[in-house]
Amino acid sequence: MITKEEVQKAQAEWGNGVVEIGAKKDQREECERFTSKFLDERYAFDKKKVLFKPTKTSVIQFRPDKEGALSYFIAGNDSYPEDGGFAIQPWTKVRFENEVMILEEKRALAMGNYYFTDLDGQEVKVEYTFGYTLDSSGKLKIDVHHSSLPYNPGASV
Repeated sequence: MITKEEVQKAQAEWGNGVVEIGAKKDQREECERFTSKFLDERYAFDKKKVLFKPTKTSVIQFRPDKEGALSYFIAGNDSYPEDGGFAIQPWTKVRFENEVMILEEKRALAMGNYYFTDLDGQEVKVEYTFGYTLDSSGKLKIDVHHSSLPYNPGASV
């Protein structure tokens, strides 16, 4: 059975990785290498399509492969012109507040808010649902990643 602590550890590693990507933004080749490794270690792209719907996309909203995810995190791929490089913001901290977790033997789901702290110390609140699958080495990998900005009642629909 996957435990709450294992999910929280995977979340902390994901958040630390996002911060590290931003710290490497001025060394483009190193940033690309690190982000590629980050995606390999944190997501199940090597085994299957991943249900990946990142926060700040509106043209190519869904990214079921590593190429689309890489572009979202660090930009630079002409196939995804809307990408500004979410992870190279940069962020100084990411923290998760889990609202609900579903824990199973080889699968876990977590939903809640995560908060990204910018260089000025301001937090951006984002809603998320992550699905985790247990790989053959016993590591949790993300196979569902959906995040969105909270509903804004003042925005036009």
